[in-house]
Amino acid sequence: MDGTLVDTEPYWIEREHEIVAEFGNGSWSEAHGHAIVGKDLRDSAAYMRTQGELALEIDEIVNLLLDGVIERVHRRVPWRPGARELLADLLATGIPCALVTMSWTRFTNAIVPLLPTGSFTTVVAGDDVVNGKPHPEPYLVAAARLGVEPRHCIAIEDSFTGVRSADAAGCCTLAVPHVVAVPEGHGHHRLASLEGVTAAHLAGLLTSCPHLPMGAS
Repeated sequence: MDGTLVDTEPYWIEREHEIVAEFGNGSWSEAHGHAIVGKDLRDSAAYMRTQGELALEIDEIVNLLLDGVIERVHRRVPWRPGARELLADLLATGIPCALVTMSWTRFTNAIVPLLPTGSFTTVVAGDDVVNGKPHPEPYLVAAARLGVEPRHCIAIEDSFTGVRSADAAGCCTLAVPHVVAVPEGHGHHRLASLEGVTAAHLAGLLTSCPHLPMGAS
């Protein structure tokens, strides 16, 4: 979701700075913010607690983060270019989609209802899984809920953490880097943007993934 569907990573980093400034004795930087992009929120909170010297419990930090980002989203939702158009084409084509995010359910509840009904068949949020990205569990859960094998799924990710998660689950991965880089050689495919990308385009990428037999769909 963050960085792929909505351009909310700057919101998260702004909020991280605020929390460390208000509750911490340490410091925070853009580099620290980039280091936790795409990670499980509890892992991010643990990193913040150490670097920012926060005398707060992990879930307290997570909820402070969510409070601030949700407040910003209520003011303005910064959609990523091409994301909603691609979702609409997938919906029209009858291809089921799962939203796989490390944001928690109360944040996805602020975003998903703004999309056309049925845009996502299922949502796997960070508080739905035991092991967050880069562990494969989030994508394995999503594929199971969709009733398909991971190798028949194409996962669109903006972060290296997300690409590693999807790849470990056995999905075909499409890296669309945004705030943080995805190192070359990681991800089966790479695009600069989702603008102009269609369901047919994704189908072509899926069938050319090295782990999927040619002609499979």
